[in-house]
Amino acid sequence: MGKKRIMLPATEVDLTKVKYNPGEIQAPNVTGLWLWIFVKLLETPLIGPVILSYLKKQNKITEMLKETVIPESPMFTPEFPPQEPEPEPGVVCIEEDKSSQHRVDSAIRCLPHYDPSSDLNLTPSFHYWKIRDYAYSYRSNITTPSIIAEHVISAIQEFSNKKPPIPLLISFDAMDVRKQAAASTQRFYTGTPLSVLDGIFMAIKDDIDCYPHPSKGGTTWFHEVHSVEKDAICVSRLRNCGVIFVGKANMHEFGQGTTGNNSNYGIARNPHDLERYTGGSSSGPAAIVACGICSAALGTDGGALCHGTTMGNVGPIASSVEDIMLVYAAILGASPIDKITLLPSLPCLPDLSSLENSSILSSMRIGKYTEWFNDVLSPDISTKCEDALNTLSQTHGCKVVEVVIPELHQIRTSHLVSFGSESLASLTPHCQNGNDKKFTLDTRTNFALFRSFTASEYVAAQRLRRRLMYYHMEIFKMVDVIVTPTTGTTAPVIRPKSIKFGETNMKVTGNLMRFVISGNLLGLPAISVPVGYDKQGLPIGLQIMGRPWGEATILRLAAAFEGLRVETKKPVSYFNVLNKH
Repeated sequence: MGKKRIMLPATEVDLTKVKYNPGEIQAPNVTGLWLWIFVKLLETPLIGPVILSYLKKQNKITEMLKETVIPESPMFTPEFPPQEPEPEPGVVCIEEDKSSQHRVDSAIRCLPHYDPSSDLNLTPSFHYWKIRDYAYSYRSNITTPSIIAEHVISAIQEFSNKKPPIPLLISFDAMDVRKQAAASTQRFYTGTPLSVLDGIFMAIKDDIDCYPHPSKGGTTWFHEVHSVEKDAICVSRLRNCGVIFVGKANMHEFGQGTTGNNSNYGIARNPHDLERYTGGSSSGPAAIVACGICSAALGTDGGALCHGTTMGNVGPIASSVEDIMLVYAAILGASPIDKITLLPSLPCLPDLSSLENSSILSSMRIGKYTEWFNDVLSPDISTKCEDALNTLSQTHGCKVVEVVIPELHQIRTSHLVSFGSESLASLTPHCQNGNDKKFTLDTRTNFALFRSFTASEYVAAQRLRRRLMYYHMEIFKMVDVIVTPTTGTTAPVIRPKSIKFGETNMKVTGNLMRFVISGNLLGLPAISVPVGYDKQGLPIGLQIMGRPWGEATILRLAAAFEGLRVETKKPVSYFNVLNKH
């Protein structure tokens, strides 16, 4: 038994004396036959608990959660202090109770003027087509959703037939896509499109219900115990706007990993380098947008199928900030229970067409924890992010403020125990009759660890959660956002043995998740915006994390970063479905 530690109350921690200590992850890196043997050992009575106890001690989980007195009361769901009653300047408030079409129309009015003569003309540098490019082409009879549908179907089939195959979708029905496209084409023919999203092609991650497709969560069996009888609310709202759904996108099984490795269906490889992971768990949605097949997709953070989780969120993935705004406007809205418990502010979008936009940007205070910001595997990442931040500050006059975030190691531990315990509690009822043995090996590794967490450890993790919320809320009194690189490494290489057996590599996971955990654990809005490439041509992202209900602020800053981006590289695997020759 270790020596008992007593933490100071968070309110008494002297931030000037905080030393940067993210903690090192101690865990085996195994794949192939060795992974199979490792899983068998973890699942063996007597032997498994000994291994897991050792790993928990090595990673200071036991010390943090069992041998430490944490004075804060537990916070089982995010609790935010009262926010400013008045919205920030230069925003458009979205009427949550209006139809999704009405909200999308409101979002359109927030965007800069659309000039088809410049947006649709081919420029020397590569650029992605935006939702408004498709909408203009449909309304001008340049093309139709049915024509684009054939391009999309051809591209999806080409991806699936590549060697090795690149399964972007787990569930795909070409006839259903054609049927949706025909209905959209008819609406344009009669002059009655439902919204600017009518005829826009989107993919839905496989842990979000999208009727009539099954929801497997990346498994081979979950659809047998979970029937899909209707769309998830977010999908229903998009369907009401005329969105065409291409199918259910590939993912890391049940969101239990960060690379997108899925030995059940294959790997949705990175369109920028097919020998590398896209990243996950929303690998399929990200890849299908990056390769140009879909304008947008829905991904998740924390698991949508894991009902009852306090960290599950749905979010849009797109190639531009304006497309994110349009999709977000369609799907936004708090559930009745969240309106009671979270007291959300009125949803708002930044008015990017306003003359006030420049002056608002100049008043922004951007928080940066330099030691954390620079803790990346490749210096290219921090350099590109730093360059983007400096350019923004010089162009718009934003002020960069140095901040300190204590207890980063505790953030990771609290997130691991919270996510793991909630996932296990949600899925255990379905894991009867040997279903738990049908999971991939890396998922079984995770679940073995999750089963070792005790009730007291879960409660201790929620005590840490309250401390971490306090620190972040104090920081947001000084700054409007916190910026970091999105990941601590660029896309990892796919090891050949991992294709068939999967892999467990917690150090890679730690590098990929280093900066994104806080937002997920604490329920804070965040967005990733591309800022450049490393020396191997792999994309680098900058994360902007805002205060509670600060979506308008992070979207405004994301648009500003996007406007200053010098280069967008065409992925190795890209399909120009709007202008196919």
